[in-house]
Amino acid sequence: MTRSDDLLNELKIKRHGAASKKKRRWPWIVGVLVVLLVAALLLLGGKPVEIDTVQPRSAAESGPASVLDASGYVTARRLATVSSKITGKVQSVYIEEGQRVKEGEILARLDPQDAEAQREVAASQLASSQSQLAEAQAQLVLAKSNYNRNRELAAKQLVSKQALDTAKAEFDTRTARLASVQKQVALAMDQQAVAQLGVDNTVIRAPFDGVIIAKAAQPGEMISPISGGGGSIRTGIGTMVDMDSLEVQVDVNEAYIGRVTPGMPVEAVLNAYPDWKIPGTVIAIVPTADRSKATVKVRVALDSKDPRIVPDMGVRVSFLEKNESGKPLTGFWIPNSALTGEGNAKAVFRVVDGKAVRTAVTVAESNDSESRIEKGIDKGDTLVADPGKELQDGAKVVIKADAAK
Repeated sequence: MTRSDDLLNELKIKRHGAASKKKRRWPWIVGVLVVLLVAALLLLGGKPVEIDTVQPRSAAESGPASVLDASGYVTARRLATVSSKITGKVQSVYIEEGQRVKEGEILARLDPQDAEAQREVAASQLASSQSQLAEAQAQLVLAKSNYNRNRELAAKQLVSKQALDTAKAEFDTRTARLASVQKQVALAMDQQAVAQLGVDNTVIRAPFDGVIIAKAAQPGEMISPISGGGGSIRTGIGTMVDMDSLEVQVDVNEAYIGRVTPGMPVEAVLNAYPDWKIPGTVIAIVPTADRSKATVKVRVALDSKDPRIVPDMGVRVSFLEKNESGKPLTGFWIPNSALTGEGNAKAVFRVVDGKAVRTAVTVAESNDSESRIEKGIDKGDTLVADPGKELQDGAKVVIKADAAK
């Protein structure tokens, strides 16, 4: 081969070598892209987990812990349907729902016509008996004078013994007549008092201080202390409640009734006012169980006499433990839902710089809803309210309220 042919061969393009080099570059390019993608994911940290948070409560400031929670209702120990002692037609009604009344205050009046007529008859009978009494007294005076005179004359033998006996018999008769008429007068006075009582019974009064919660009768309706059965006769003017007798009755599951004792402090929260905590005390445990509900009734006295507390309101009662030592409790109370882990290896997730940091804690005691933590958290910490099993240590988190904004 000549030198010119060699020079021509050197000028030829070697296509197969270039293609193979180009193919070998692709794995490197893909690897670089994967590395860049992983770096970007690490830098971004993934999508933050939305969480709810809770603040620990100081055990020293929050007081004793709840050993049991139960639901109940506000009830009144003094609640009465006010009625009359007699059957009659309602003449006037002076009450309305929500009205406060005092003991002895007039609530309503019945038609007094029949009762007043009976009183007038009794008054007439008394007047007649008193007239007969005056007559009997005068006759007795005359009989006594006649008897004394005949006795003096008989002593001087100026009248016969028969005349003296007649005068004595007349005196004894008039004495007995006077005693009988006196009893008739007393009976007539009693009858007049009964008739007056019948008039008084047409006036219906409040039996105690309280508040009217129901008005049951109107003028013109018949009212009776005994139900007529047909529904046309009312059995009461209205219903009133002594607000000072309000208490709470709670149904406690019989499996936990051993945690409740008389005199135990409680904290009640009305469903209508969830931010208002009312202190109270256990009055008594009613010694009977409800077979259908497997509960035992507990009576609770409330320390507050507030007008916002009304009968039949729903209430949530927390039975508080007694601190026998008298020393303030240490640590912080947190919801049981904020705890994670098994057995003694309990932990919480603190929110630090937008991340969930798993922190081991020491649990001093627990109840149905809360646990007291002695070590692991401090005042001002923000905890994940319900971490669940998916939340990892160091994961980015965002509070749901902030995420919604």
